[in-house]
Amino acid sequence: MKKIGFVDYYISEWHANNYPLWIAEECKKNGLSYEVAYAWAEEYVSPVDGRNTDEWCREFGVEKCNSIDELCEKSDFIIILAPSNPEKHLAYTKEVFKYGKPTYVDKTFAPDYKTAKEIFAISEKYGTPFFSTSALRYATETDAYEWDKEERIITTGGGSNLAEYIIHQIEMIVKAMGSGEKVKYVKIGPTTFLNVQYKDGREAVMTYSSGVDFTVRNCFEVEWTEIKSPFFNYLIADILRFFESGIPSFDVKETLEVMKLREASLKASENPETWVYLDSI
Repeated sequence: MKKIGFVDYYISEWHANNYPLWIAEECKKNGLSYEVAYAWAEEYVSPVDGRNTDEWCREFGVEKCNSIDELCEKSDFIIILAPSNPEKHLAYTKEVFKYGKPTYVDKTFAPDYKTAKEIFAISEKYGTPFFSTSALRYATETDAYEWDKEERIITTGGGSNLAEYIIHQIEMIVKAMGSGEKVKYVKIGPTTFLNVQYKDGREAVMTYSSGVDFTVRNCFEVEWTEIKSPFFNYLIADILRFFESGIPSFDVKETLEVMKLREASLKASENPETWVYLDSI
């Protein structure tokens, strides 16, 4: 049985609470042998539900490690979580990547483009294979579009705050169209619009509002295509495929483009209705 270690800021959070079951289901489905065996968390008590690391480990049948080094020594593969705290990822990758073991870094990859580049440099220093993505990359609803031929794509999505949840729409856009030339922020009532312009005239509009479902359509469609595919299950399948091969299923440099567009979008939110050029990031 191949052993996976979880590195987290606080272990009892939505991703850590769901990934073990999904990993077990994927293994059963495809005859793989992986289990979440070890966990380390910087904070002992979760602010989400008050559960501490020992309680979480007992519930999931996982061994608690007292340090990242202990976890990395015992694990075959690493998953760095802390999905709501990307500012923690640089410090964690500095410790984890030293071991050269295939690693998945949860979204959001980094707090900004500069930090993202630092993490890539660390991986190159140690030759550590890794990848990072939003699970929305795996939404099959987007497969119907010939993205390189689409002139204008519109996405929607919600979440508790723009900084954390816009990553999902950005991942879909960058996967399909690249990061663009410039972005402008417009807010009308409770709804935020992020207009992304490309040098070749293409355009993407990301629409964010709390509680809104993830959807996608091009400018000629009347109906929105609601994203209902089990994209998290597809993410888990790709993580395990990566652990098997050590090779990501897409060019990981796309993650840098995602981070650049995210940072430009957040800067645009500070200066509404003003273009922010991605080259300035």
